[in-house]
Order: sequence, then structure tokens, then C-alpha cells
Amino acid sequence: MNQIIRIGMDTSKHIFVLHGVDAAEQVVLRKKLSRKQVLEFFAKLPPTVIGMEACGGSQHWARELGKLGHEVKLMAPQLVKPYVMRNKNDGRDAEGLCEAMGRPSMRFVPVKTAEQQAALMLTGIRDGLIARRTQLGNTIRGHAAEFGLIAAKGVDKVEPLLARIAQDETLPALARELFVVLGREYARLEGELGEIEAKLMAWHRSDATGRRLAQIPSIGPIIATMLVMKTPDPLAFRSGRHFAAWLGLTPQDHSTGGKTRLGKITRAGDEDLRRLLVIGATAVIQQARRGRGHHSRWLLALIQRKPPKLAAVALANKVARIAWKLMATGESYDVARMNPIPAT
Repeated sequence: MNQIIRIGMDTSKHIFVLHGVDAAEQVVLRKKLSRKQVLEFFAKLPPTVIGMEACGGSQHWARELGKLGHEVKLMAPQLVKPYVMRNKNDGRDAEGLCEAMGRPSMRFVPVKTAEQQAALMLTGIRDGLIARRTQLGNTIRGHAAEFGLIAAKGVDKVEPLLARIAQDETLPALARELFVVLGREYARLEGELGEIEAKLMAWHRSDATGRRLAQIPSIGPIIATMLVMKTPDPLAFRSGRHFAAWLGLTPQDHSTGGKTRLGKITRAGDEDLRRLLVIGATAVIQQARRGRGHHSRWLLALIQRKPPKLAAVALANKVARIAWKLMATGESYDVARMNPIPAT
């Protein structure tokens, strides 16, 4: 077998398909492996470059293959798809991966450490607990409304509603018992959410980069922590504009024939991070519209000429570019000048 220069590996739960080429771009490897055979096969292979789609489990395999001396490159599925030929199957997927990773313009996903992956679980579990708490709160509010007990929206209104239900003796005994069950579940979710947020805040306080990012208006501990967790290598982006484009905060380009046509934002990249940046920007704009705080002339002029939602997206775009600058250079944010200042 000629020296393999790169291998595309299509992964699944049980079967892994390999496609390798040599320096002359000739196919020298087509192989199927079971999950148990993967590490055994690559342990016997000279160090090479391996390409995989960035999907569930890819970070684990990237770390394990990296320990064996191989260089692993992860690619977003949407960037690999154009290189997959017709009559899609596992072999064609592996071939497309091998072809895509050889393109000079291909962009790769950084490999995260196990500690970074564990930290990301905090944000994922927090989002899941918040969603379940919201669902349960709506359930309690809906059932209470059927008995004529109405409560305003908001997390802080659920416990007072449960207290009113417990004191209302006109409700059937069965209904009060079931509300107690819902109340216990709601309290349990609140407790677990508090524990997760305490761990998240502890992680934020221990991270210097996250503390610097939190100095930027519209970025708090949660957004700062997610920026650090989800951008382990900010230098993978050539500029802050590329970082904002990766987040999907730039308009879609439909330009042709020398005529510029820009549409809505692309919504590419990480949806959760983009959503939080827009929410943070919305909070800053609300304060600015009420005349609270000190804001840049750029933002005040933007609010005057654009609707609030468009202004929020534009501010989120600018904040993302500033955040990239701080992460890439180690600078701190100068609140007085509202600009990054060099690290000392």
C-alpha cells in the first residue's frame, strides 16, 4: 500500500467507513470497520490526516485519534455536502470527506478538550432545565385558570400562584393534591437550575477571558462563558467580521450583475450563542431608549433611524466583533472609550 496522506472517515454508531488517498490522489484505502476496530486499526497506521464531519461523537474520536499521533480535522456537514457525489451512501460520504478536507479554502472546527466539552454540558443542561421549568409553569398556570385562578406571566409569579391554590378551600381535594405534585416538581427544577447556574458562575469567575468579555455592554456572565466555551480557538477566524458571519449575524448576499442585493441575516453558526447576543443587545437598546446609562453616538443614531429589532441585530454584530478582538488579542475593554485597549 502506498503512503496514505489523508483519510475521510464516515462515522455512525457501529460501522465506520474509510476512504484514503496517496500523494498522487489515487485511492489506496477503502475499508469498513466496526466501532471496536477503529482504534486498533489506526494504532497500526503511520501518522496521517483524518477528516470527519463535526457531529455527535466526533470530538471524542478526534481526541482519541490525536493521542495515536494522527491529525484530525473536523468539518461542518454543510461544507462537506457539495463534495458528495450522487447515489449517496456511506462510501460516497467518506469519499466526499476525503475530497473536502483537501481543499485549500475548507474551514475546520477546532477540536475541544474533554474539559471544554464538560463545560459545554453546563449550558446545554441549563437550557434544558429552563425549557422544562417554563413548560411546567405554563401547565400550572393553565390548570389554575380552569378553576378561575389567574396569574401574571413570569417565573416569579408561579410560587405565589401555588400558595393561593393551597389556601383556596373551594378547589376539589383531588385538584389541590395534583397541584402539590406539580409544585414539588417545579421546586425540584428550581433547585437543580440554581445548582447548575452556581457551577456556571464559578467557571466564569475562574476564567480570565470570560471576565474580560463580561466588561462589554450587553455581555453578562452567561454570554461570556458561552463565547469562551464555543470559541476555543478564536484565531481560526481571520477577523471579527468572519466571526460575526459564522454566528449568522450578517445579511444574506444575493448580489449579481454588479448589483448589490442584501437580505435577512443568514442565521448560520451557533443558534444559542446568536440568540443570546441579540437578547443582550436588545436589553442595552431598551436602556438607551429610556435614557439610562452612557451609550455611544453610533448606537443612539442607530436607534433613531432603525426599528428596534434591526438595531439589536446590528449591535449584536458589533459586539461579536469586539468580543472576537478581545479573545484573539488578550486586550481588555475600555468602558470610557468603548473600545478594546491593548493588554499589558
